[in-house]
Amino acid sequence: MRSSGWVTWRSAWTQALYGPSGFYRTEQPHEHFRTSAHVSPVFAMAIVSLVRRLGLGAVTDYGAGSGELLGQIEASAPDLHLNGIELRGRPAALPPSINWSLPTDTGSRSGRPSLLIANELLDNIPCDVVERDPHDVLRLVEIEPSTGKQRLGEPACADVMSWIEEWWPCERVGQRAEVGLSRDELWADICSRPDFELCIAVDFGHLRESRPGWTTLSSYRRGRSAEVTLDGRHDVTAHVAFDSVAARVSGRLWTQRDMLRQLGVDARRPPLAQASEEPAAYVRALARATQAAELTAIPGLGSFFWLLSSYRQSLPAS
Repeated sequence: MRSSGWVTWRSAWTQALYGPSGFYRTEQPHEHFRTSAHVSPVFAMAIVSLVRRLGLGAVTDYGAGSGELLGQIEASAPDLHLNGIELRGRPAALPPSINWSLPTDTGSRSGRPSLLIANELLDNIPCDVVERDPHDVLRLVEIEPSTGKQRLGEPACADVMSWIEEWWPCERVGQRAEVGLSRDELWADICSRPDFELCIAVDFGHLRESRPGWTTLSSYRRGRSAEVTLDGRHDVTAHVAFDSVAARVSGRLWTQRDMLRQLGVDARRPPLAQASEEPAAYVRALARATQAAELTAIPGLGSFFWLLSSYRQSLPAS
């Protein structure tokens, strides 16, 4: 149920996703959108390849949904210690070997060096929206969730104005921007925890030189894009200002296409001669290549950013 009264976008968005009747407490996210983990087990195998390359023994999935990614990792690497972090209760079909915990408990619980991955998490972290008014004042945008009406509220605080000036200049009257401070702070907190040797955020986003002139807020329900709706029945997302997040944690950015290629994901079709010599193997290889092509397509999932953040591991150059 939508609340009444005027509130900031961040407050309304938080309630719509994470309140008692919010989307991530009452809906099944996989019924509304697909992530790379839903496209193919090839994505999970790439994560395993990175874990092996770094000599790690555990994987934590922050914002694990229904556990799809962890289930695929477990199928190909049963020796790894796996932990899902999610607001929802443990999925009934999750293999018993996979741990499940709340966001307040992010330890790997294994004593093993761990990789943390957050696949399409940051776009769902609510943030404030600001607009430049006719008097050249940067103001928070407020919304009345019960009607969807919007208005300009209080002037932005110093921290918000500083972030906007550095990362998303809002110079024209009527121009809006999404304030990424909440995403920066969450990711910095996660990366600072001693359980994780390497933290990876995978999501859609933009950089300062290509910021949109308006907000990127959108909603999804049953696989379809919809007008932004704060009713608890729709997902609500916004693109991530990845350069800001990366600067906060001294991380390195890759595109998904480049990172997956580094990890051995090959979208090339198998040789046609294999179709007559080994038809079953050819069909399997063709299916993997088709899935790899979707994961690395630009525009598409291949345009997603991978942010690698670590205080202990030596990161590959982007």
